[in-house]
Amino acid sequence: MNKRHFLIAGALGAAVPLRVQAAAPAERTGPGLLTVAGAIGRSNRGPLDPALDQLLVKHKTAFDKAWLFDAAMLARLPAVTLQPTLEYDAKPHKLRGPLLASVVGAAGVAANAAVTLNLRALDGYNVAVSLADAQRYRMIVATTLDGVPLSIGGLGPLWAVYDADRLADFKDKPLNQRFGLCPWGLYFIAVKSA
Repeated sequence: MNKRHFLIAGALGAAVPLRVQAAAPAERTGPGLLTVAGAIGRSNRGPLDPALDQLLVKHKTAFDKAWLFDAAMLARLPAVTLQPTLEYDAKPHKLRGPLLASVVGAAGVAANAAVTLNLRALDGYNVAVSLADAQRYRMIVATTLDGVPLSIGGLGPLWAVYDADRLADFKDKPLNQRFGLCPWGLYFIAVKSA
């Protein structure tokens, strides 16, 4: 596939409307966007490649197996829409994507697993949240903002986020303190047994 076709396929994959389906397929057809590794029950890629996984290496990650999502795989998971007020412009915005629990569930993490999810962003920001809290907060892996795919250089291509306006743990905090558990530019999740 030449570079132009690759870029077009990637752009189209990011623009695929989110549909409700049971689980993400093991085979990806587009560029990988999100790697889930650690205490997972399924894998569709092998161990970290020190030569070719340069960002993962620079962020000192390591794994023997992982589940790699492309845009179409994420789009096949049931989607949720949130409308939090964002700290960047103090305005409500519609964010849409699958629940974080559904994403790690597609990688074989049981819904009741006692695990911590270490969420890593492209800029190296790393935060840990328990799967139980991710479920309680109804965290999503947002793929769109106001109906437009999130992009690199902005808040994307993926953003782990919750509706801070409607959560007792966050709604009374100053706006700039509500989203500490929400890395934008999400690209890696390390699942660790608690």
